[in-house]
Amino acid sequence: MTLRLVEFLVAGNEASDLLPVRSSALLRAHGARRGFWTVLDEGPVEHCLALLLEREDGGWVAHHVPADAGPENGRTEDGEALAHHDGWVYVFGSHFGSKGGPLRPRRAFVARFREDDAATGPLPVHVVRNSFRLHRAVNDALAAAPLVPLPPGERVRQRFIVETVARGTARAKSWVTRLAADDLPLNVEAAAFTPDGTVLLGLRFPVTADGEPIYVELAGVAGMFDDAAGWPRALGAYALTGVTPAGALAGFRAITPTDDGGYAAVIGSIDALGKGSVLLDDHPHGGDVTSRHVRFRHTGGDDARVAAEPVADLAPFHHVEGLAEVAGRCYYVTDEDHRVALWIG
Repeated sequence: MTLRLVEFLVAGNEASDLLPVRSSALLRAHGARRGFWTVLDEGPVEHCLALLLEREDGGWVAHHVPADAGPENGRTEDGEALAHHDGWVYVFGSHFGSKGGPLRPRRAFVARFREDDAATGPLPVHVVRNSFRLHRAVNDALAAAPLVPLPPGERVRQRFIVETVARGTARAKSWVTRLAADDLPLNVEAAAFTPDGTVLLGLRFPVTADGEPIYVELAGVAGMFDDAAGWPRALGAYALTGVTPAGALAGFRAITPTDDGGYAAVIGSIDALGKGSVLLDDHPHGGDVTSRHVRFRHTGGDDARVAAEPVADLAPFHHVEGLAEVAGRCYYVTDEDHRVALWIG
């Protein structure tokens, strides 16, 4: 596949995910014929929303979107995944921590906003922080699934689980009851809603013992935003088969629905090389893994192993963070130093 590069300079130097703009009002406001949402860097979600826009003349521009999260301003970080549902754009935090641990409660959030609101002024963003409730639901689903997750390694367990519990206990945080000694740290990187309103949540970590990417189906995400908030529940955990390179570990980097009722995804390394990752200290064969574009169909049910097929090998790229399939073309966004890079195939 031949790819054309479009480069942007925007606030922050990391682009996470790529979500097509559906709002005609928003496109008109910017004189654009096409656009994508992305999330920047690791700051609060209200500082990190951006649009990548193709103007009517064919040129591309980036627009950093001013937003307001109200009482949750400044209380989140590390938005990673974007998804459409019922007229809303949802933003999922990584639910992870820094590369050396521990887990960070600020990253355990889901936010949402209306696209049309971005056309007229500061964008209202509704944030719900879940205090590790999603961590608990996903870990319980992994424990119940007929999958064998990769053991995290003692250093990972100490840095991400034991230290998180110790810090929370010292600060008398009620959320410590939602973490257990044998939990797996979660790194959420991808999300897509199903037609039934459930969410397929793609994990960069954990992966299976065979190095396969894992996703979890969640119900009740929209209910988090009700006045009497409910909390998501996990319906099952699944692993993609047939797409992990031999001898490697591959986690999710992005998921997007396809027109035929299936899903496209990017899979790749479980963490970045050369940045002090404790995960890679324990699992070095999970780092030097280039990205792959794959497709699969989710049917739910009891079969936890989901066959996937390769679409494109995206080597030499290690850091493809999002994809979209629009009008027969593929769009990818990569994490590049001091720039956002959009690749069009």
